[in-house]
Amino acid sequence: MGALVVACVTLPTACSSTGGEWLDARSVDPSVRADYEVFAIRCSKCHSLARPLNSGIDRDDYWRWYVARMRRQPGSGITESDTVAILRFLHVYSLDERQKKAQDADPGAPPATSASSATPAPPPSSVPAPLPAPVLNPGASPDAAVPSP
Repeated sequence: MGALVVACVTLPTACSSTGGEWLDARSVDPSVRADYEVFAIRCSKCHSLARPLNSGIDRDDYWRWYVARMRRQPGSGITESDTVAILRFLHVYSLDERQKKAQDADPGAPPATSASSATPAPPPSSVPAPLPAPVLNPGASPDAAVPSP
């Protein structure tokens, strides 16, 4: 029983890969750490954090659409201020992911300045308007309408 308790306590801080359920909050850029906490609380209410973190979405316009869609889900609890925080975290997270992809594509290239150390874009002054729904494949479910990046 004691080993199980230790594993449950240490597992969340050990899983810093997006292949896991969450990110280690200590690995998140300090400028968006509070935003990550909002993201983790709100988004894990309905699905695993791996779903958005491993979605492959890395563009702000797609994130706005995705978060607006999630906000409309019954019981999501995502408020307008939560939307701003979530989008701010996802913006910085996406910059980091794009940088990792570029580095993986050309490992010989000199390392770029860390996206997380770059100043994130200022938060939107108001909640961004959702994008129109993307065109679906014929016969596809509306819930399967997550656009590909």
